[in-house]
Amino acid sequence: MKTAARLGFGGLLLLCLLAGCAAPPPPEGPLVVLDPSSFPEFSDDMAFEGITESLSESLKYLKRVPADTAFRFGSDVYDAPHMIRSLERFQAFIAKRPDRSVLSDFIRSHYRVYRSVGGDTGRMLFTGYYEPFLQGSLSRKAGYAHPIYGPPEDLAVLDLSDFSEKLAGHKIVGRVAGKTFVPYHDRNEIDGEGVLLGKAPVLVWVADPVALFFLQIQGSGKVFLDDGDVLNIHYHSSNGRPYRSIGNLLIRENKIPQAEMSMQRIRAYLNTHPGEVERIFNYNPSYVFFSLEKDGPYGAIRAKLTPGRSIAVDRSVFPMAGIAFIQSQKPVAASKGAGGVSKWVSFSRFVSSQDTGGAIKGPGRADLFWGSGSYAETAAGHLKHPGELYFLVLKPEA
Repeated sequence: MKTAARLGFGGLLLLCLLAGCAAPPPPEGPLVVLDPSSFPEFSDDMAFEGITESLSESLKYLKRVPADTAFRFGSDVYDAPHMIRSLERFQAFIAKRPDRSVLSDFIRSHYRVYRSVGGDTGRMLFTGYYEPFLQGSLSRKAGYAHPIYGPPEDLAVLDLSDFSEKLAGHKIVGRVAGKTFVPYHDRNEIDGEGVLLGKAPVLVWVADPVALFFLQIQGSGKVFLDDGDVLNIHYHSSNGRPYRSIGNLLIRENKIPQAEMSMQRIRAYLNTHPGEVERIFNYNPSYVFFSLEKDGPYGAIRAKLTPGRSIAVDRSVFPMAGIAFIQSQKPVAASKGAGGVSKWVSFSRFVSSQDTGGAIKGPGRADLFWGSGSYAETAAGHLKHPGELYFLVLKPEA
């Protein structure tokens, strides 16, 4: 989720190629291998609960991809079979629920540890996401006027590597208008003008436009129907427009103080200022299209996300399906029903990189999946804390 002005390395490369200028130098490696003397103190605040299941989901992905798929850890590259061995050995070891000293000895003996270089401050910024619940109807009727769209029939993805080998890995999203490939419709055209009605399937109609907006940010959720059925809604694709944070907009407009910014605070502001909702939403031109799933939620690698154990990272920067270790802060919820945070405490745990996100760009960002329910919503809405991110991979000789 970035502003249109922040093109990133890929965008700068494309502009330079089109303009004939020299390409900018690539960014420094996002992961640096650590000497064992610099390893963090490994511990798990969840007592390893859920990590076996999370790693099993990553293993399903690793066993689906070609054996020669490259997984880059800084300047080192490992193939899928090596990743599988890394996860399986770690999974077997933690099944014993080792104490800290035994755990550290095991990692030091058998694994390489890489640390993310982080963002501008040299540290990670951790945020959170969760699985929201919405009320919906399969037909449009009173109280249910807001569509959740499936992918439109005219949505197209252009692979730029077809035009130049130098653009390998770069794609743009848009549509064909006449003989021209143009950007896809933005949020105002989709929601305000209704340009997709009849051009994109409506999966379900929901009651709350604010909840729908946050569903697009979270990427997946559950919709409870009047007849008792539940739909699993999952991210399918987007309109390719840049994400712009409405939180940043509200801070700049002095509507919400930066120190108070949270998803809950944004929701409260929108609910009390309904006349501003359309303008604020249209500030973010990005729009998400969904699909129906039998289960979920699923991450970008089709791994079922595990609460507290799955993270979203920039897959162009970090290896997917990797064993990761994070250190940051987690909230202690306020009194029941308050929906706030009473305090923050330090925590560390093992996670797996299984998802991506529009806002999760570069080596300094990671998003932790909290699951569903009131605590998950509180944690996801308030977490915006610095921390550290490490990746573990089995030593080649091991």
